[in-house]
Amino acid sequence: MGGIRVSFEFFPPKSEEMERNLWEAVARLAPLSPNFVSVTYGAGGSTRERTHSTVRRILNDTALTPAAHLTCVAATRTEIDEVIRSYWDAGVRHIVALRGDPTGGVGDKYAPHPGGYGTSADLVAGIKRAGDIEVSVSAYPEKHPDSADVESDIDMLKRKIDAGATRAITQFFFENDLYFRYLDRVRARGIEIPIVPGILPVQNFKQTTNFAQRCGASVPRWLAERFDGLDEDVATRKLIAAAVAAEQALDLVKRGVTDFHFYTMNRADLVYAVCHLLGLRPTAKKAA
Repeated sequence: MGGIRVSFEFFPPKSEEMERNLWEAVARLAPLSPNFVSVTYGAGGSTRERTHSTVRRILNDTALTPAAHLTCVAATRTEIDEVIRSYWDAGVRHIVALRGDPTGGVGDKYAPHPGGYGTSADLVAGIKRAGDIEVSVSAYPEKHPDSADVESDIDMLKRKIDAGATRAITQFFFENDLYFRYLDRVRARGIEIPIVPGILPVQNFKQTTNFAQRCGASVPRWLAERFDGLDEDVATRKLIAAAVAAEQALDLVKRGVTDFHFYTMNRADLVYAVCHLLGLRPTAKKAA
């Protein structure tokens, strides 16, 4: 399985224990030489300083290439442009541009900031005006919860690409046919950029179900059945989670996929195991 490329997503920590977990995960996964690692950005810029600090440490203390997330929510264009400049000055040359969730949380109606970027496509254009920055964006095999239908969702993806995005990373999914049906529709619209599948190893089934409900991703019955009765059995749950993620990734490879984006939840064990099954092996040590 040569030619497999991976990227890893982390979130900025908000406690000492979470900080320790994050950097243990970074140190464990870094030797797999990911294409890049991304760091999320909280709703309304709520993690702005922690995101910037995490990205800066990755740049300074590791050989990894960081991609900083950025959203449109609750900020003026001037404020967002300032964040873009600060990333540029720190050495960041890759941004993951997202609209972001409403300030009231998922379920509230999204309203652009009066002086801000109205859509993620507008944000992409703003980033590209700031310099030679690579921009990745999101894609939704089961459509974004706010989109009327898949076609209008793909319209937005096309606008983001026209504004300068060169990679799309999907929301997580558990049925690979959903990804390939979506890919067929995207390609039929003349969109040729990489559509990288986002893979979420199930660290905690209940938490995963809550995530899925909030972002409009479906949780198939067969997946629920695999975790049934394991709430108190952590060891077996981890084995099942690794098997599920491995089956999904190996099937994607069999069907021609070469790039993967892993939502790590700042935990390395399941992600590392799946990457090993994909044929990735440690290279020169890149510790955090």
